[in-house]
Amino acid sequence: MSAAVAATAHPVRVMIVDDSAVVRGMVTRWLEEAGFIIAAIAVDGGQALRKLADTSVDVCLLDIEMPVMSGLEALPKLLAAKPDLRVIMASTLTERGAEVTLRALDLGAADYIAKPSANKLGGADLYRKDLIEKVRHLGARAARPAPPQAAPRPTLAPPSSDPAGPIEAVVVASSTGGPPALRRFIAGLGADWTSPILIAQHMPPGFTRTLAQMLDPISHLTAREAQNGEPIVPGVIYVAPGDYHMTVRAAGGGGPSIHLDQGPEVNYCRPSADPLFESAARFWKGRVLGVVLTGMGRDGRDGAAVLAKVGGTIIAQDEATSVVWGMPGAVANAGLAEAVLPLDQIGPYIASRARSVA
Repeated sequence: MSAAVAATAHPVRVMIVDDSAVVRGMVTRWLEEAGFIIAAIAVDGGQALRKLADTSVDVCLLDIEMPVMSGLEALPKLLAAKPDLRVIMASTLTERGAEVTLRALDLGAADYIAKPSANKLGGADLYRKDLIEKVRHLGARAARPAPPQAAPRPTLAPPSSDPAGPIEAVVVASSTGGPPALRRFIAGLGADWTSPILIAQHMPPGFTRTLAQMLDPISHLTAREAQNGEPIVPGVIYVAPGDYHMTVRAAGGGGPSIHLDQGPEVNYCRPSADPLFESAARFWKGRVLGVVLTGMGRDGRDGAAVLAKVGGTIIAQDEATSVVWGMPGAVANAGLAEAVLPLDQIGPYIASRARSVA
């Protein structure tokens, strides 16, 4: 069996929904060469719904802009017909594409992929590799039963017996499934939360600004895309801009400030959570709390290790509520997490812990 599908009990079955014949043909070839089965091909959302009715599909690649029925219109109908379908939205790298993509993620899409322009499809190696990786990870999750919902797992790393003091900041790592998870996490912190929150969400430029705008009304906190050199103050959520690493540095007066740079990718990511977590550990020592939410890969694991070493606290999302349990799983399996919790329990847990050391 191909390495791309070896992790699943059966070859992943994919449906491609796109009005472009060029895209359909190219994506079909890429996925078949990677060992996936193309279960169905559709030119619009309506045709996709009809084909889904009598076809077994694990993962659907769904274009956003299509005639007759757009991807955004089709998405809730597809998920109603097959609730365990893993949908990847194909989006353009535009402001409108970012807005529609984030709406789709809120409606239940598992992930998205940024489409290159039509005249660059022939040499789009990065797009091809990204697509294959997403289908592989989401297909592996779709092909096995979801873990049973259970009580929170026991503590993996005991909290410090000598707390370093109040939580002065929270740093967050998130990727696949991250935007809707971030909304629920922030809402769960409650009305009394004031400590700044710094987020490294794997997204391209433009998308992170839209993400910040969508997070802003979730709570009393102000959410914005971070700017280089700005001070880190209470009551603000800072979202790392796409294609920039975000770290914490001491400002002239000694307080914390944002530093942005375009240094090499870390864990194939920019922004990456590892530099953020490591810099937060250097500045705040044990007075910072790290949260690792749903996502592919292991970004955040090494940073979490640095944070834990200085007495910081790490919370990881559990497998049952993660779209992909890569990043939080890496942290949990390394024994770095104080607790591994269902998504909706993370915010309240942190708020309660903050009150206990205030």
